[in-house]
Amino acid sequence: MRQTSINIALLGIISLQAVAAEDSNSRGLIFSERFYGSGSSLGLITKFDTAIGYQLNPYVAIEGGVPFYLVHPSNTVTTTTGTSGHSGIGNVYADVRLSVANPLVNYTSMLTVAAPTGDKSTGFSTGRPTFDWSNWFDHSFSRLTPFMNVGFANTIADTPYFVRPFSSFGYITHVEGGASYKIARHASVGASVYGIAPSGQQRVFSKLVKAGGPPAGNQGRGRSGHQGVFETASETVGAADIARDHGFSAWFAASPAKYAEVEIGYSRSAEYALDSIFFGVSFNLRSLFGDPRHR
Repeated sequence: MRQTSINIALLGIISLQAVAAEDSNSRGLIFSERFYGSGSSLGLITKFDTAIGYQLNPYVAIEGGVPFYLVHPSNTVTTTTGTSGHSGIGNVYADVRLSVANPLVNYTSMLTVAAPTGDKSTGFSTGRPTFDWSNWFDHSFSRLTPFMNVGFANTIADTPYFVRPFSSFGYITHVEGGASYKIARHASVGASVYGIAPSGQQRVFSKLVKAGGPPAGNQGRGRSGHQGVFETASETVGAADIARDHGFSAWFAASPAKYAEVEIGYSRSAEYALDSIFFGVSFNLRSLFGDPRHR
């Protein structure tokens, strides 16, 4: 009886140690560097995003960062608007994430708030605080992983597949649905469709037309008669339609190392008749410097 009690106690200690180890592994510093951009007939817009945060437990993480933009307008845009290449910081942001893994569906909810630290005359900010509440759902069936993202915000945020040529302020609902398919151990392909439904008055601040510059012409009319207000004016205030958008994306992603991921793909905005090639490189610096195998 005494030996049985000792064995049970030992099993209990081992179980507690395993739980403690798992909880310890799920906590720690988050440190990442992301670089991505979109190139189109309007030019090339790239974004550097340095973020630091902390994983509190297996479910909750907090993070903050500041983006830096580089804008290289096309020759056509420069000729029409007088805007040359420029750069600057965007809005400092912070977010909190709740992630729950489930056999039925994995769920992540993220609330992001941003302060107006960027220059709105260059379109890097709206000059007002913004928020975005996004909810991600996915489930894997062998190599196939369908997903959906639904959210509510007062700004249209950049995404890895579309670094937008503008910033916006006004209530919107955004939705994205698609799937990724693992073609190899460290490589996958994917595709998705997205939609942005604005509500009420919207303000759009162009990254292509600087405030105080000369009036722009109708350079966008050649694309099936479609044109975004960000192509002709530095700031536009109007009804919901000026921020409405929908389209699709397709991509290839690979992880050449545990701490790095690269992505390249194609995106189409149907509303603006705008085709873009996008790319992205991200580094998980915690994995790079925190894992003894990489020292």
